[in-house]
Amino acid sequence: MPPVPVVSVQAERQPWVEVIEALGTTQARESVTVTAKVTEVVERIRFSDGDRVSAGDLLVDLSGRAEVAGLEEAQANYLETRQQYQRLAGLVEAGTVPRSQLDAQVAARDSARARVDSTRARLADRVITAPFDGVLGFRQVSPGTLVTPGTPIATLDDVSVIKLDFSVPETFLSALAEGQTVRARSAAFPQREFVGTVATVGSRIDPVSRAVTVRADFGNDEQLLRPGMLMTVRLEKAPRSALVIPELAIVQVGSQAHVFRVEESGQVSRADVQVGARRRGEVEIVHGLDEGDRVVVEGTVRLRPGMRVVEAPPRDGAPQAG
Repeated sequence: MPPVPVVSVQAERQPWVEVIEALGTTQARESVTVTAKVTEVVERIRFSDGDRVSAGDLLVDLSGRAEVAGLEEAQANYLETRQQYQRLAGLVEAGTVPRSQLDAQVAARDSARARVDSTRARLADRVITAPFDGVLGFRQVSPGTLVTPGTPIATLDDVSVIKLDFSVPETFLSALAEGQTVRARSAAFPQREFVGTVATVGSRIDPVSRAVTVRADFGNDEQLLRPGMLMTVRLEKAPRSALVIPELAIVQVGSQAHVFRVEESGQVSRADVQVGARRRGEVEIVHGLDEGDRVVVEGTVRLRPGMRVVEAPPRDGAPQAG
């Protein structure tokens, strides 16, 4: 039979970078629902929806008229007991008053001061401030609203850094490390790639999914990312050397894979191969070929072991012979 025209390439060693792909959900660096600590009426609201606030900024005043009056009363009582103590101290030094009476007055003075501190603390609970820098969400109350402990007033998120949690199969655990570069994309910004770093690798493997949770941090100076977004994650493993051939050269029969290797005599032989990782248009050969072996890429359908072949020019877009 005349030689069969085929297109062949050489198996070559190339740098191979495996990419781990996953889906993740974003979270704020810090997130809290601002609530009241006491049952009280809202007197004044000092923020608007979406405001950026700093730690300690006043958000809500609750009606504290009774506490203010109680504080004034406690302060007056403390002032009186302190003055009485000062008078008794002078009399004790003069020897006209027994020491025990001064000791009783010291206890009364300290008790009055404790009442002042307690009233101030209760009054402070009626002033709600921002616990950290961040962006406020929608306001949930209005002036005159009666709030109770746990009543949501607004959400507060620190979005200067966005945390992204995603799951990775345990087979890639050895490739994960803190500080590793992570690349992610969002459907909201299809042309934009966000670059972050691995902050933490989970300490446990999920026994059901056999996956480990990874948390990455992304700088958010442009404020594009928001909590709750779905992002596609790409994590690159360290590059390694791999024996690579075009994916078109693989002939798959059931679970077995083989290629047609071109011998020096011009004949082809069947070589069973073990396939490793794949990437666009190429495949890694783990076992069955050596570097420099020439394999058939086009024309495998007509081949049988022992047939003679001749090199034909590749079609447009086909792999070039190496």
